[in-house]
Amino acid sequence: MIPPEPARSLPPRVLLVMPEQWPRALLRAALRDVGYDALGAPGLPGALRYRADAPGRGPVRLVLVDGQALGGEAAALLRSLVQRYAGAVTMLLARAIPSAPAVDAGTVTWTRVVRRPISIADLVAAVQQLLPLPPAERHPID
Repeated sequence: MIPPEPARSLPPRVLLVMPEQWPRALLRAALRDVGYDALGAPGLPGALRYRADAPGRGPVRLVLVDGQALGGEAAALLRSLVQRYAGAVTMLLARAIPSAPAVDAGTVTWTRVVRRPISIADLVAAVQQLLPLPPAERHPID
C-alpha cells in the first residue's frame, strides 16, 4: 500500500498592480515558477476586484504596486486596496523615493520600496525576502 501524500498548503498569493502588461506578465510567470500564486491587474480598480480569500487559493499575502499605477485619485483607491488585503506585505516599485500625497505614510506604510530600474529576477528575490516560502513549497505551481 502506498502511503498518501501529505496535503500541501495553498501557496500565498502575490497581487501585482502594474499598468504595463508585459512586465506584469513576466513577473507573474517568474513568481509562479518559484511557488507563489501570482495574479495581476493593470491598475488599482482592477486589483480591487480580487477577493482577499478565494476558495481553493491561498490568501493575498503581498501586494506589489508599481508607482505608475498611482495617478489621479489614487489615494482613496490605495487605502481601499490596503484595507481589503489587511495584513498583506506592501511593496512599492518606484523611480524615486515616494513623496507624492498618494503614496505618503498617511496612506500606506510600505514594507519595502524598490527603485527602478530593476530586473524581474531582483523583484522575485525581493518578494522571496519579504514572503519566504518553506523549502517544500518552492516549486512551480503550474
